[in-house]
Amino acid sequence: MDNKERLKIAVKAAISGGIEILKVYDSGDLGVQSKKDDSPLTQADLAANTVINSYLVNTDTPIISEENKEIAYEDRKDWTSCWIVDPLDGTKEFIKRNGEFTVNIAYVVDGAPQLGVIYVPVTRELYYANVNTQKAYKSTLTKDHHLEESLFEKNDKIEPSGQLNGTIRVVGSRSHMNKDTEDFVAALKNDFREVEIVSKGSSLKFCLVAEGKADVYPRFAPTMEWDTAAGQAICNAVGLKVTSKDTEKELGYNKENLLNSYFIVKGG
Repeated sequence: MDNKERLKIAVKAAISGGIEILKVYDSGDLGVQSKKDDSPLTQADLAANTVINSYLVNTDTPIISEENKEIAYEDRKDWTSCWIVDPLDGTKEFIKRNGEFTVNIAYVVDGAPQLGVIYVPVTRELYYANVNTQKAYKSTLTKDHHLEESLFEKNDKIEPSGQLNGTIRVVGSRSHMNKDTEDFVAALKNDFREVEIVSKGSSLKFCLVAEGKADVYPRFAPTMEWDTAAGQAICNAVGLKVTSKDTEKELGYNKENLLNSYFIVKGG
């Protein structure tokens, strides 16, 4: 199976997961529970995870998902490739009902994201990318979650802005603007005439930079691999780097500890 076929499967899985999420979202009964770490879990997380797994399991590639049973590193360490899935990224945004939640699916080879899909169920916006071809796209689906055109249409390609002109747009989380981030923003004011804050939830923050609606995304708060893998693939495909604040190297995946270091998304 080649990456183009894998990407098509991941797109179908993400859209189907988004449809399951909306069934719960529109019902009004979110079924909110708490995990062991006190983070929220809803019926939508579980429903989306089930349908996404039903697509990806047919690729004979192992799956790391936020909602799957945790797999020990001893069993993962020799994997050359895997899927990394967040069936509902932005559960807090989902509960707030602001529409800024996504389905994230990434295909990773030797620790580096190669394919990424992010689907926004409420707006029906679909972001998808292949790092090897250096192309990323944004397509908008119909009300029935169908594509009017085929995938990989030239008019759907996205790219970063590349032009700052004295103003830099910084992506800030609605939930995680802490002192480290405030200090980062303050330092930018030494180099730019104006610093504009652009707020978004979930993995949409990666998408804003990839499609040129923001210029840099500092994330100085905890994230897990499933929060970032799909967004990193989309950013890498358009020439952006997702760099660890500690090592100044790109984030890696299928690590022993699935917790990411703090990072910055910006042009290479």
